[in-house]
Amino acid sequence: AVVWRGPKKNAMIKQFFTDVVWGKLDYLIIDTPPGTSDEQLSCIEYLKETNFLSGAVLVTTPQSVSIVDVRKEISFCKKLEVPILGMVENMSGFQCPCCGEVTDIFSRGGGEKLAIETGMKFLGRIPIELKWSEMEDTGKMSIQGEERKAVMQPFKQVIQGITSA
Repeated sequence: AVVWRGPKKNAMIKQFFTDVVWGKLDYLIIDTPPGTSDEQLSCIEYLKETNFLSGAVLVTTPQSVSIVDVRKEISFCKKLEVPILGMVENMSGFQCPCCGEVTDIFSRGGGEKLAIETGMKFLGRIPIELKWSEMEDTGKMSIQGEERKAVMQPFKQVIQGITSA
C-alpha cells in the first residue's frame, strides 16, 4: 500500500488528469469519498483545466447523517460552479430474495426529499441487492434474462437521468 499526503497526493491527481491520454471519452466517472476535502477540490480544479467536467452526480443514502454530508457537497459544488446533474439515493431498501418483501433498512426517501428541496433532479434509488453484491465479489455477471433486467433496472434509470441532463 502507498500512503500519500498533501502535495504528493495532489501531484498524482494532477498527473492523472493531465498526463494520461484518455482518448475520446463518453464519461469519466470519479467516485470520491463523502466530504469536501482537498482531493475533491484538486479533482475539480484539474478537470476544469482539461475541460472534462460536465457536472457532478451526488449520491446519498436515505438516512439523515448522509443527507447532512450531501448538503455540504451541494454548497461545495455551488461555490466552485460545478453543475449538479442530479441526486441518487443508494442503499434504498432491501428486497428479501426469499419472499420479495422490501425492508427500508436505512429509511427511505431522504435523497429524493433533498433533491426536491434543493431543486435538483432526482435520478433514482439503488436498492441493496444480494445478486449485485455477489457479482461484484466474483467479478462475473452471473444472472441472466428477467432476473438480470430486474437487477439492472435501477441503474438504467439513473443512467437515463444523467444522459438526459
